[in-house]
Amino acid sequence: MSQPSSSQVSKPPMHIGCASGFSGDRTDGASAVVDTLIALGGGTLIFETLAERTLALAQLARNADPESGYEPLLDALVAPILQRCLDHGVRIVSNFGQANPLGAARRIAALAAEQGLRTPRIAIVAGDTLTAPEQYTHLRAAFGPMFDDIDLVSANAYLGAEQIADALRAGADIVVAGRVADPSLTVGPAMAHFGWAADNWPRLGQATMAGHLLECGTQVTGGYFAIPGLKDVPGLENTGFPLCTLHEDGTFEIFKPPHTGGRVDARIAKEQLLYEVHDPARYLTPDVIADLSQAVIEEIGPDRVRVSGIDGHPRPQSLKVNVCHRGGWLAEAEISYAGIQAEARARLAGDIVRKRLDPGLRLRIDLIGALSILADDDGALQNARVPGDSRDVRLRVAAAHTDRTLADTVLREVTALYCCGPAGGGGVRTALRPRLNMLSCTIDRDAVPATWTFLEDIPT
Repeated sequence: MSQPSSSQVSKPPMHIGCASGFSGDRTDGASAVVDTLIALGGGTLIFETLAERTLALAQLARNADPESGYEPLLDALVAPILQRCLDHGVRIVSNFGQANPLGAARRIAALAAEQGLRTPRIAIVAGDTLTAPEQYTHLRAAFGPMFDDIDLVSANAYLGAEQIADALRAGADIVVAGRVADPSLTVGPAMAHFGWAADNWPRLGQATMAGHLLECGTQVTGGYFAIPGLKDVPGLENTGFPLCTLHEDGTFEIFKPPHTGGRVDARIAKEQLLYEVHDPARYLTPDVIADLSQAVIEEIGPDRVRVSGIDGHPRPQSLKVNVCHRGGWLAEAEISYAGIQAEARARLAGDIVRKRLDPGLRLRIDLIGALSILADDDGALQNARVPGDSRDVRLRVAAAHTDRTLADTVLREVTALYCCGPAGGGGVRTALRPRLNMLSCTIDRDAVPATWTFLEDIPT
C-alpha cells in the first residue's frame, strides 16, 4: 500500500500566543502563555512592541547610544521565559528589534549565556529602514519638495512575513525584526508551519486576521472592551494574554490561559476584529488584502471563540512607510482648581495665559474635568453642557513651536499663576520636550529589499 505524499499529509494545528501589545505593555503575561503553549505541545510566542512613533523614539535612543534602540523592556520580557521556550520548542518572534534588531539579537544571546542555556539560533530581519538614495527618490516623489526641508529622524517600511517564515524554516529559535506589519508576526510562523506559499491568498488572509486579533494583546481578552456596568469583564488586574490555534484550513480559535482574568467571547472578538479596519472587504497588509466581510465568530466554549469565513486577495504592490521628523518643541503645563467656581477660575486662568503669550504660539487649552477630549484646540465644543458646574478642574496649556525659548514661555506663564492668577491654583507641573511629527506614504515593494540573517553569520 503506497504512502501519501508529503503534500497530502495534513499538518497539525499551529498554536501561537501573544504576550505584548505595544512597547510599555505589562511584562508578566508571557509566563502563562508559554505554559499553555508547552501544555499544547509547543508553538510560537510573539511580542508586538511597535506603535507608529515607537521606531522614531528608538532611533533617537540609538543616535544617543549605538548599543541602544531596541525595546527597552527586552530583558523583562524575554529573560523569565527564555529557558522554557528553548527547552520546549517554543519559538519567539517579535518586532522588538525596533531601530536596532542586531543589538536586540545580541542582547538575547547574552541573556542565554548569562542563564547558562544553549546558544539559541537567532535570526535578524532587515530592510525596513529606508536609507538608500533611490529609496529617498521614492519619498521625494510621494511628499514633494517638503521632504528635503524636514529634519528626518526615521523612515521605515512595513515589511511582511516572508523573511520570518524563511528564517523559521531554516531552524531559527528566535526571529528578531524591526518594522514588520503586526499581523505578519503570526503569518510568518503559519507559512513556515503549514508550508503555505506567499501567494496562497485565502490562507494568508485567514492567518492575517488571526494575527490581527492577537497583535494588541489583552484587547481581545477584554481589556479594551470593559465598561463597568455595561460591559463587565472580571479579573482585569490579571488579564490573560491571548492565544490562537490555527488550523490548516485557515479557521482558528482565540482563547486565553487558564486561571487568568479577562474574558474571550463573541462580542469582544467582533470589536477587535474591526479594530483599525477601514474596509472589512479590503484590509491591506504587506502579505495579503484580507477580506473579513463574511467572517463568522462563534463561541465554542468558555473563553473560546472560533473564527471562520475569512478570505484573501493578492497583496498590494506597495508598502506603507512612516516617516518621522523633528517638529520643534512641545510645551505642556498644568495647574489645578477645586471647590467653589473651580471651572470659572480655570477658564480665567487660561484666558490670562492666552492674552500674555506671543500671538505666534497656537495654544491648546483644556479644562480637564470639564472640557478637554471633546473640545477642539480653541476649547470650543458644540452642544456642550451648560458650563460652570465642575468643582475639580485641571487646566492644561500646551503649544508646539520650533523656537525652544518661545515654547518655554508657556511653562513660565502657567507657573506664574501661583501668585498672578485666580485664587486657589496649585499643583503646577511643566514639561518641555522635543516633538516628533509623522508623515505616511507608500513605496513600491521592489524598492524595499528585505533580508534575514542568522546572528552567528554576522561578523562581530
